[in-house]
Amino acid sequence: MDKIEIIGLNGLPEFDTSDNLSEMIFDAALSSAEGIQSGDVIVVTQKIVSKVEGMIRDLSDIYPSSEAEELALKLSKDPRLVQLILEQSTEIVRTDFERGVLITETIHGFICANAGIDSSNVEGETKVALLPKDSDASAREILNDLKCLANVESLGVIISDTFGRPWRDGHVNFAIGCAGMSPFIDYKDTIDAVGQVLKVTTICIADELAAASELATGKSLNIPVVIIRGSEFNPENSYYESLLRAKENDLFR
Repeated sequence: MDKIEIIGLNGLPEFDTSDNLSEMIFDAALSSAEGIQSGDVIVVTQKIVSKVEGMIRDLSDIYPSSEAEELALKLSKDPRLVQLILEQSTEIVRTDFERGVLITETIHGFICANAGIDSSNVEGETKVALLPKDSDASAREILNDLKCLANVESLGVIISDTFGRPWRDGHVNFAIGCAGMSPFIDYKDTIDAVGQVLKVTTICIADELAAASELATGKSLNIPVVIIRGSEFNPENSYYESLLRAKENDLFR
């Protein structure tokens, strides 16, 4: 692995529920990346998955509860948005009323701001995008479609979203769904460059590739899908592998 390419797929349109996402990715790959090749990792931004899967909501149709009204007043947020956040969350983890920050654990298990709901790259002043219901299932569907369309055996698919991080400023793309590859590379019991045995080093390759993909997607480039070519990954993955740390093992909650 002496070279990794990050190739943005140009020419993809605004998506909606009538579109076949996999076919559009395949066609865009033909013109932008000489097609999809064995060993490629396809990183798809969450927003277009949510659009295709009908996870767009209009705040005009939302009726906030008294709890949402009270919390919205303290946060200086739209109570209809707060209602959606509460519906998409299992727990409020942190609040900062002065800055209007609401960190929750989503129904999917992610810890992020506003349950991952946002309005960027969504047409309509009152419309917002929710996270996909099951990002791993979304990734598996795209994987199966693309393997058939491209006639390749080894392929990885990552669904990415942008989260903030504890202890560090700035946002980074994270993997919220993964298929066709283990999200991890386990270096335990391997030998490092100076002959030491590594004990517990497990790299989350899915997050590293998701973060790298943002270099080609950006927030205003209208490139919602990239191909990462030349990366190392384990093609074996299990439905039971999870990117989420169990709450009982999380020392910071």
